[in-house]
Amino acid sequence: MAAAGVAPVRERFVASKERFHAYLRASGEPGSRGDEEEEEEKEKEKEKEASSEQSEPPAKRGRLDAQGQDGERSGEPEDGEKEPEDGEKEPEDGEKEPVERKRARGQNKSRPCMKPNHYEKSRLCPSVTQGCAEKCYFGPRCRFLHDVSEYMAAKPADLGHSCVLFETFGRCPYGVTCRFAKAHLGDGYQNVVNAELAKQWEGKSLVRNNLSKDLQHQLRKKKFIFKKADEYLRSLAKPHHNGGKGGKASGHCAEGEEVSNCATPEDGLGDTSECPVLPEEGGDAKPTPVQSPRPTESEGMCPTKTAGPVTDEDVIKLRSCEKKKLEIQGKLYLAPLTTCGNLPFRRICKRFGADVTCGEMAVCTNLLQGQSSEWALLKRHHTEDIFGVQLEGAFPDTMTKCAELLNQTIDVDFVDINVGCPIDLVYKKGGGCALMTRSNKFEQIVRGMNSVLDVPLTVKIRTGVQEKMNVAHKIIPKIREWGASMVTLHGRSREQRYTRVADWDYIAECAKIASPMPLFGNGDILSYEDANQAMQTGVSGIMIARGALIKPWLFTEIKEQRHWDISSSERLDILRDFTNYGLEHWGSDTQGVEKTRKFLLEWLSFLCSVCVLLQVYSSRVIRTPTSEDQ
Repeated sequence: MAAAGVAPVRERFVASKERFHAYLRASGEPGSRGDEEEEEEKEKEKEKEASSEQSEPPAKRGRLDAQGQDGERSGEPEDGEKEPEDGEKEPEDGEKEPVERKRARGQNKSRPCMKPNHYEKSRLCPSVTQGCAEKCYFGPRCRFLHDVSEYMAAKPADLGHSCVLFETFGRCPYGVTCRFAKAHLGDGYQNVVNAELAKQWEGKSLVRNNLSKDLQHQLRKKKFIFKKADEYLRSLAKPHHNGGKGGKASGHCAEGEEVSNCATPEDGLGDTSECPVLPEEGGDAKPTPVQSPRPTESEGMCPTKTAGPVTDEDVIKLRSCEKKKLEIQGKLYLAPLTTCGNLPFRRICKRFGADVTCGEMAVCTNLLQGQSSEWALLKRHHTEDIFGVQLEGAFPDTMTKCAELLNQTIDVDFVDINVGCPIDLVYKKGGGCALMTRSNKFEQIVRGMNSVLDVPLTVKIRTGVQEKMNVAHKIIPKIREWGASMVTLHGRSREQRYTRVADWDYIAECAKIASPMPLFGNGDILSYEDANQAMQTGVSGIMIARGALIKPWLFTEIKEQRHWDISSSERLDILRDFTNYGLEHWGSDTQGVEKTRKFLLEWLSFLCSVCVLLQVYSSRVIRTPTSEDQ
């Protein structure tokens, strides 16, 4: 029975695969047209048999075949089971042979857990650690321990006699759970506080960009309002006057927005008439009139309450020429390093002379969901004077909304778009290097993020996707036109990953094309000679990545123009400082200690694998002359 409004398909036009091949065979053989009706009858009988077999779903048919009406197993094995070989006994009634499963490739299921097994079994309730056990939110339903004596009986031995948090800040917030608790525990397991030292740090915020519970709740319940992002996305969804279809970042509309930005305050309160805001289909909320300089609460506005008189900043749209400039030409830029580029490592590099630091790559969808682990990548230490965050995403809606979210909630000097990540997990989803091949989405992302950000927007790219097909020189002028403030070019393609030598000749060519927009070069900066050669190519600055992992004192070498054969005691001091910074950042309890150990070992794997080669390289360069040389 055909659906209403749909014409039924005639029977003579309905053909199966077998009938189609039979028709081809018959048409190809002369004199066989007479047997066509006989073949069609056979094909119809086959189709009837197949339809009777397909009356049950495959999974159910498998069970029905395996088990007869009286509950006995059939002679044929099920899918995934092996036939009994000679000498093997068949399983008796009621017994099932275990099904052999496919091995989960790429998943190390046998890896040791970061937390010890006893950690969750005998974990102390945070309310007890904070000294307010009677205010436990879960009450009698709490699955953690509330008896300090019971916890101390099962707690593993302390790792040392001095707590870095107590010695630095005068108070350890982890109390009895600290793995160095002997340094600050008094009678009755009371947490001792050095009042004089604690008073010096009172009211000071060492780490910024924390995720508040209120903001996390808004994100999880999808109550956060993205006014600017929704406005931009609605402009993408509507047709333009030039005949283009929706969903493409039209240059005509972008020009109109640019004109409105640089117009007088009266003309620049909203977008031009060429880009009207259309209501969303199926949406209950009415769109905000763009011309209104002071929207009401009923219109889509940020939940932040304001007080005081209305100033020019409240009613005049920020022009692109008035945006904060990113003046980092000639500075040393520490690259955003996934896993290893954490806050303690950035503090080490900052101490050795890094000028610009950037957080690890953060996935925009995870940030929009309010994941604490992803928001931790955005944290900024107070010593990082020029700090940015790097976002990864594949679509303009999530990237634009994430940019507006960060613009309202955290303190950064710039936002970077990752268009250079080569890993398959990111590339196959359309992010990272894949954006270089998706120019339409790339343009929408850059224009959208630039329209909602009050800080400069930068982009990090590679030479291209394939090894000998460079496309960066074609993309860089477009990125400059779309509104980015700076581009960083890694001199390798996605296929090269991190192998072979970076192409600095190509970086020099792209630096000329990018002018007047600054371009930073990246790749194979392992000594101050490499840095000097890189700066001679005409780039505005250099970004250092693996060179900083191998020897974080590379920044000092570049600034002082010398090789530094650092001693073993100084190397040990660096590792000790990283450990102290890690305990300060991740905590001195069992979980914090295990995290600090994990990231320390991750960094040591870099130091141990390449440091010997660098020592040999350095010894060849700065070796003292011998009698043979003279």
